[in-house]
Amino acid sequence: MDDIYEVFALKYAERNGRTRGDSFLFDDDHASQHDMDYSIWVIRNESRVIVVDTGYDEEEAKRRGRPILETPARCLADFGIDPAKVDTVVITHLHYDHAGSLRDFPNARFHLQAAELGFATGPCMCHDVLKAPFSVEHVVDMVRHVYSGRVVFHDGDGEVAPGVQVHAVGGHSRGLQCVRVKTARGYLVLASDASHYYENFLRKKLFPIVENPQAMLEGFDLLPRLASVPSLIIPGHDPLVRTLFPVVAVSGKLTVNRLDVEPAADFLQKTGQA
Repeated sequence: MDDIYEVFALKYAERNGRTRGDSFLFDDDHASQHDMDYSIWVIRNESRVIVVDTGYDEEEAKRRGRPILETPARCLADFGIDPAKVDTVVITHLHYDHAGSLRDFPNARFHLQAAELGFATGPCMCHDVLKAPFSVEHVVDMVRHVYSGRVVFHDGDGEVAPGVQVHAVGGHSRGLQCVRVKTARGYLVLASDASHYYENFLRKKLFPIVENPQAMLEGFDLLPRLASVPSLIIPGHDPLVRTLFPVVAVSGKLTVNRLDVEPAADFLQKTGQA
């Protein structure tokens, strides 16, 4: 059917020197190691391919000292998708790890919340702590796409394609949006950074990079309302996703997990819901 999709996570980087203090405010154990994965996502059926977020590139990796396993463009190519042929990209927000590599999609239109571009180019960027997750080059690239007519702005909730919607969340960044996708199992939600980890939304734990704590907490409540079942909520950075959902492709440094299928039998136990 035209509005039923498969959904995949393509991991392109990881950061394993982090602690729980980097992931949760007001946590009882700030010192324990807490790894992070970086992914882009593919939504596809026989009619269309939609990419969600574009990751960050080699230049940004060097600037921040955060190496990547494989460029997002190469990940897509290894998965059989030519970035130059992708015509629809959803940018959940403009942080460096979600909105770099825009130049690898020369024929795409980018779906973005209007509030996010206003945030990334407005007076809040005069404060170092607020601008730290952004890369000025990525933001400028997006502004260029606005001027060339390649940005589709959303003001709240909106439709990207039949069966694919964006929903404004905020909290982590002012114009953050999640993506709701109709699948054979029901509605799946790519939370992106509305919930970095399962533990964020399940335990109502704030992520430390937070623009609006109230909006982040309300986002934790929104995600289960958008998804048909809890196992169809996909956090943006949780390595657990790699063990809960089947690997469907491996090529070099690329690992792809399919997300719209039944998770592992111990899903509730591994996510702390048992």
